[in-house]
Amino acid sequence: MSSPPPLRHPVPTHPAYIPEPPSTPGSPHGYQRFASSPQPGQQQPGQQQPPYGPPHVSAYTTPFQHQQPPHGGHGQPPPPMMPPQFGAWGMNDATAQFGMQLGQSAVAAGQDYVQRTWGGIFPLARVKPHFNVSNSYVIRKLNIILFPWLHKHWGRNSRRTDAGQTEWQTPREDVNSPDLYIPLMALVTYVLLCAWHSGIQERFHPQVLGESATWALMVLIFDAGFVWLGCYFLNVQGALVDFVAYGGYKFVGVIPILVAGFLNLGRTIGFLIFFYLFAAQGFFLMRSMRSVVLPDAATRAASDPYASTPSAPQRRRRIGFLLLEAAAQFLWMTLLVRI
Repeated sequence: MSSPPPLRHPVPTHPAYIPEPPSTPGSPHGYQRFASSPQPGQQQPGQQQPPYGPPHVSAYTTPFQHQQPPHGGHGQPPPPMMPPQFGAWGMNDATAQFGMQLGQSAVAAGQDYVQRTWGGIFPLARVKPHFNVSNSYVIRKLNIILFPWLHKHWGRNSRRTDAGQTEWQTPREDVNSPDLYIPLMALVTYVLLCAWHSGIQERFHPQVLGESATWALMVLIFDAGFVWLGCYFLNVQGALVDFVAYGGYKFVGVIPILVAGFLNLGRTIGFLIFFYLFAAQGFFLMRSMRSVVLPDAATRAASDPYASTPSAPQRRRRIGFLLLEAAAQFLWMTLLVRI
């Protein structure tokens, strides 16, 4: 019988010591090396343990964080904060300045593209004053659109700028000046009413909003284009922005017609409301656009000082054009109320 093998007790082994690499001197910009903290009780070779070591600093520091030296006393003020340094991120002042110049150049190029593409059709300098409105202006303008027979003075007021030029007053200053705020709000209300009508009939879908807005914009574009072509052939100087504003006022009259249809007030009352608002819109356009198509001497001097007085045949053609534009509102409003 063989003797059992001798017992061997395990001998404890210590992990091999891997010396830390020599510490990298601190960067002038505050960059610190990511290194693991030494084990307690171990001391790196070549370093001496100071009697009173500095406070522990986390290795995860950013280039904008600097070690604050200990204050000598409560009376000493803290050192001033250093401005951010981009050198630790691989960027210097020249690179940052070049990036800012490149961004400014891109923004300027975008603005120039928009101005060259749309500036000839809708000059931004002319569109912005059309939104300069006030609450009192909106209330007075709505009363003029719905009850134009009560309004007496239809001429637009002008003013002289510091450069000596003559320009029209803004809608906030002159109630007869066309604006884009009321047409825009009326168009949005028209689209919402179309969606509501579809919801009542249980055939609403998200495409109704886009279809209604597209249909309204098409009618507005055709109306403004008709006025612009008429003024072009009649040699009338006018801004397309004003024609869009005048054409957009028809939505103010379309909204009560739609509401009357929703309330089921009857066929007779519905037709009466439609014909009244059609007549009001036509009369409003004739009186408002008269300052553009048939301006008087003061209005002509404000809009175009070099424009000549129209002859009798030209005057008759322009009056006929105004009557035709007023009658065309029957077609446009009929297309809009058929939803």
